[in-house]
Amino acid sequence: MKIILLQDVKGQGKKDDLIDVNEGYARNFLIKKGFAEAATPTKINELNQKKASQAYHKQEELKAMKALAAEISGKSFTINIKVGKEGKVFGSVTAADIAQSLSDSGYEVDKKKIVLAAGLKTVGDYDVELKLAEGVGAKIKVLVRGEE
Repeated sequence: MKIILLQDVKGQGKKDDLIDVNEGYARNFLIKKGFAEAATPTKINELNQKKASQAYHKQEELKAMKALAAEISGKSFTINIKVGKEGKVFGSVTAADIAQSLSDSGYEVDKKKIVLAAGLKTVGDYDVELKLAEGVGAKIKVLVRGEE
């Protein structure tokens, strides 16, 4: 019997998979517990349209991330941080600070996409990598400047 999984089922497949299982297993367990539904031609068509739509949206998002990477790559962004009288930095520049600086410049980048091993704790110029999507990255320059 062909069924469509409504959620991940260990040993059978992932959500929205079209699988073939024994009729008793399908009716008495998977469908009864709400893990699956019978695969009618209408449901199969809806599933195919849903998958096509998801693929299209993923492709559009990837295209947008590539455009953003091309536009932002090589640009520099200045971040001011408080320093003491001897040049000692109070705190550090984090991915959230860099994301805020990018946002102020008109580029919306999630802080989770900014690759920093640790916070930037000294005044200076740093090359920072952005991983915008799988296989899409950009390098920007972050200029950390001190202010009293």
